[in-house]
Amino acid sequence: MTERALDVEAVDSGYGEVQVLRDLSLHLDSDEIVCIIGPNGAGKSTVLKTVFGLLKPWTGSVELAGRDITGEDPEDLVRTGMGYVPQVDNVFSSLTIEENLRMGGVARKEGLQARIDELYDQFPILDEKRTAKARTLSGGQRQVLAFARALVMEPDVLLIDEPSAGLAPNIVQSVFEDVQKVNELGTAVLMVEQNAREGLAISDRGYVLDQGTVAYEGDADGLLDDPEVSRLYMGGADYEGVEGQ
Repeated sequence: MTERALDVEAVDSGYGEVQVLRDLSLHLDSDEIVCIIGPNGAGKSTVLKTVFGLLKPWTGSVELAGRDITGEDPEDLVRTGMGYVPQVDNVFSSLTIEENLRMGGVARKEGLQARIDELYDQFPILDEKRTAKARTLSGGQRQVLAFARALVMEPDVLLIDEPSAGLAPNIVQSVFEDVQKVNELGTAVLMVEQNAREGLAISDRGYVLDQGTVAYEGDADGLLDDPEVSRLYMGGADYEGVEGQ
């Protein structure tokens, strides 16, 4: 039986006195990829920051595998089953790939090298370049390294903020394939994505955010086929990507 990995219930959140999320609820099952799409400024990235404890929710609750984690610090969440890949500054450019992976496992008490070796097996491009500085990697390779860093602690849930942002179109598909690989290796993925169609195409379900609240939700295929969702949030038939928050 599929287990619930993440539950977000009736959350209000924001920055200072500026409210961004309003009565937001969503969930993620343990075997899923779920994609959050929506217009610029809808609050998509704010969802991930609130779930990961970078922002404290004003009201509502967040549960990880049935445990209330509302307002917990990111450091504690990393130790108890959650990873986060931000859109920017997601690797240490001056460190090697190996050093980046070790930084991702600083809270791991044992088996760090064995886990890093597993990740090299799963992402061979990192093995080939393990002594290279992260700044020498291509945009797609940096994203793979960011995923692997977050996976060192073997999270049950991985939050990914716009994995295709800033990447050339010919690299985007490869990055999405790596997101699928992360899921196939046993990690549930909650992803914010600016390329709505491409993001939904690899997802099980999706949520459309508008002005900080869920405007539409459902199976990814259903959202892709919904003419109203397409017209309002994907630019209709001529859609080529929207900029996300």
